[in-house]
Amino acid sequence: MACKCGGCYYTLNAKVSFDRDSMKNRNFLLRNVSVIRMFTNGFFRSKWRSVAGNRRIISMDAREKSRSTILESSKDKRVPIFVMMPVDAFSFDASGRPRIRKIKALTVSLKALKLAGVHGIGVEVWWGIVERSSPFDYSWSLYEELFKLISDSGLKLHVALSFHSNIHSSNGKGGVSLPLWILEIGDVNKDIYYRDQHGFSNNDYLTLGVDQVPLLSGRTALQCYEDFMVSFVDKFESYIGSVIEEISIGLGPSGELRYPAHPFGDGRWKFPGIGEFQCYDKYMMKDLKMAACRERKPQWGDRGPQNAGCYNSLPSGVPFFEEGQESFLSDYGRFFLEWYSGRLICHADAILAKAAKILNKYQENEQTSVMDGYDPVVSVFSRHGAALHIPCLDMMDSETPPTYLCSPEGLLKQIQSVSKKRIIKLIGRNTTERHDKSGLRRIHSNCYNRQTEVVRSFTYFRMNDGIFRVENWNNFVPFVRLMSRDL
Repeated sequence: MACKCGGCYYTLNAKVSFDRDSMKNRNFLLRNVSVIRMFTNGFFRSKWRSVAGNRRIISMDAREKSRSTILESSKDKRVPIFVMMPVDAFSFDASGRPRIRKIKALTVSLKALKLAGVHGIGVEVWWGIVERSSPFDYSWSLYEELFKLISDSGLKLHVALSFHSNIHSSNGKGGVSLPLWILEIGDVNKDIYYRDQHGFSNNDYLTLGVDQVPLLSGRTALQCYEDFMVSFVDKFESYIGSVIEEISIGLGPSGELRYPAHPFGDGRWKFPGIGEFQCYDKYMMKDLKMAACRERKPQWGDRGPQNAGCYNSLPSGVPFFEEGQESFLSDYGRFFLEWYSGRLICHADAILAKAAKILNKYQENEQTSVMDGYDPVVSVFSRHGAALHIPCLDMMDSETPPTYLCSPEGLLKQIQSVSKKRIIKLIGRNTTERHDKSGLRRIHSNCYNRQTEVVRSFTYFRMNDGIFRVENWNNFVPFVRLMSRDL
């Protein structure tokens, strides 16, 4: 979802988390969103965070009333560090069964991270692994083994339920596709995936156009996501709130609430291109036509904007993103963007509602709230108790040329400003792999900004050989210990 605002191409994350301690600016892209609820022994987060004290949120007045207590107490919190599993942590044997790669080396790494003061490990739980071969055939054996290994190492878990593929973003290292039976359906009907105006489809994630269409062996996409979440909770109920402290729910490509407007790996796009609209599968086009007819402008439903540039255009010089009669400010421009972004918000709303319902039984009389820089999205997440991931806490404006119109610092300030107005928690992560002292110092200063609330936790991306090199390890360990101190 793009916004012609201030100047940044970085994206936001959304997730659902467990909080065991409290329980007992030209272009923006919206990334991962998380639902977060308070559980008996943990905190629920949706792949976008905040604590509303000891009361269930009834109204905005109630949320605002409790905010002063939250702000005061958050200053004494530590920032627990989770380290994400390696991208190539899993593979398949000759029979097609998933397995953990290099398990002995992983065991040693977990023990080292525990000794360094790391709080927990982030694990992607892939739809394409668990329900790989056929509908309703859930195989949790790999994750049972992995969760036990992590738990036995004395570490906690941040689980990211992942309904996307990372084949195109894994650089050939242990990528996971969508379930094989989904790919078989897609071979016959490519419109179950997002399409651009040139007809290229993207099989990293199902188009939101099939959220309510029973094309997947008799189920809709939303039903598939719901069934997967139910199966996960049934299998790992004993871990939730004790070992599993955070749960993230993927909402789109790369687990993020967005369209695949910037495809990886096939040469169509490179940073800092603005990308292209992804609404040309027949199900989204049908919805667009219906929306246009409701406006009594059926011609608006024939296609998306034709003056919005291409994947590698910059915003300047693209008519749709300039001021003028055929821009996003025109009647047609406003109609299309409201529909395009609105469908994404409805997609998040539907998935988070299901996640919240499934995890509701772990909730006592407490609920956290949602934070986001965009009010329509915030209202959706606040209904379901969600929080926000910010992925650029390691970045500075000076690291990209001014012509790119990117401002990670501006994005962070905007989000922090919004957090003063709403009950919001932030979950931080790094965008690029940082082992250097300056990058780690930047992360620390952003996590502990005294003008705003402390982030609830920080997920370091990710575990690999580089982090354990002597020179990098000697920077990483002091960073973890510094983050673990009281503010």
